[in-house]
Amino acid sequence: MNCLRVGTGPTLVLVHGFLSGLAYWEKQISLFSSRFDVVAFDLPGYGGKADVIGLDSVDGFADYVLERLDEMGIDQFHLMGHSMGGMIAQEVALKAPERVIGLVLYATGPMGSLPGRFESIEESIVRAETQGTEQVAHDTVKTWFSDGEGDPDFAGGMALAERVQTQTYINGLRAMAGWRSLERLNEIEAKTLVLWPDSDRSYMWQQTESLWRGITGANLAVVPQAAHNIHLEKTQIFNLLVLDFLQSDKVKQRRLALNECI
Repeated sequence: MNCLRVGTGPTLVLVHGFLSGLAYWEKQISLFSSRFDVVAFDLPGYGGKADVIGLDSVDGFADYVLERLDEMGIDQFHLMGHSMGGMIAQEVALKAPERVIGLVLYATGPMGSLPGRFESIEESIVRAETQGTEQVAHDTVKTWFSDGEGDPDFAGGMALAERVQTQTYINGLRAMAGWRSLERLNEIEAKTLVLWPDSDRSYMWQQTESLWRGITGANLAVVPQAAHNIHLEKTQIFNLLVLDFLQSDKVKQRRLALNECI
């Protein structure tokens, strides 16, 4: 299975990040689907679609998301993106501003070069090209958890990462490195929540602050003692913050305004 749609209500589209898949949302689906029509699918090259080579541009991934939603007959929707998926979500919001109602961006940023990352993207690419992805993927996923390999969700994260082909791994890094939205953030019209785990080793505060200050009217939530996979480590806090935002009056007003324009 590489696509999931469950629940009733306004549509909420979930876009996963690098080396992951729709299985990453296991701790969100039950609660979110009680309030939303939740849609999640594996991006090309990841999860249940790991048999194909992943795309090498964030723009291409954004087009893929929009095409899938068109196929499903989904016009307007809330959108949540994690990590590389947050970059893809930004691009979707820029490409189709009239379709995105509420936008949640977490553990992500507007600079694909990932300044301050535990190792540079270029270093990770060289390691993958010369050594394969087994060790570099392990080192990457380990940084996504505060307790590293000791986190109970580490094994699941590694299981998804190990599915990814070497060329998909390299393409994903190149997609991020070649992308940037920093100068376009003020063009995002969706009501936005920027959520940052303060122990993230992939996206530093500089990235989060740029999103928060660059997107007009964006809200900010900082969660202490949480690493990159905050939705797994601090599930209850994360879920409540997301639901509170998406059900807020400001997001409802955005939805009403969009409907009046149709």
